[in-house]
Amino acid sequence: MNFEVLYQRVAPRLTGYLTANSVDPAAAMDIVQEAFLRLWKLRGELEEDEDRISGLVWTIAKNLQKDKWRKDARLRFQDEITDADVEARANAAPAFHQSDENLRLRRRLLAALESLPPVQREAFTMFQMMELSVREIAARTEVSETNVKVRIHRAKARLKILLADMLDKR
Repeated sequence: MNFEVLYQRVAPRLTGYLTANSVDPAAAMDIVQEAFLRLWKLRGELEEDEDRISGLVWTIAKNLQKDKWRKDARLRFQDEITDADVEARANAAPAFHQSDENLRLRRRLLAALESLPPVQREAFTMFQMMELSVREIAARTEVSETNVKVRIHRAKARLKILLADMLDKR
């Protein structure tokens, strides 16, 4: 198995997924790096099935994300994400040359994604950001394909309403 090719194929999607699921971009990149490091340590025990290995690295990253949330929860004494948190997360994005309008739209999109129920956000970002099939999402989240379709549909409908409201407020 060629780890470099696997990394180039999986890492950007996995980083995008984590970022869309409330992980700041720098932490998302750290999680992806750690996931691939752990995968590298297991390389002698792995089969040559690239889809299974891709699923394994995704699972490792998701578990690292949960560990990060647990750690952060112990350090944080508030239950809600504040506007300052959303602003800080949007400002922590890589410093691409973006117009003010693009930055405002990015902040609105992140806020809309964060307002989705976690199961809908997870299914939506796996489908849109990671470009996984409904079957793959169902296998990774251990729910039925029908349930995955419902979650994606509801997420899209909710995002449509949220983003329309946000654009109307401009």
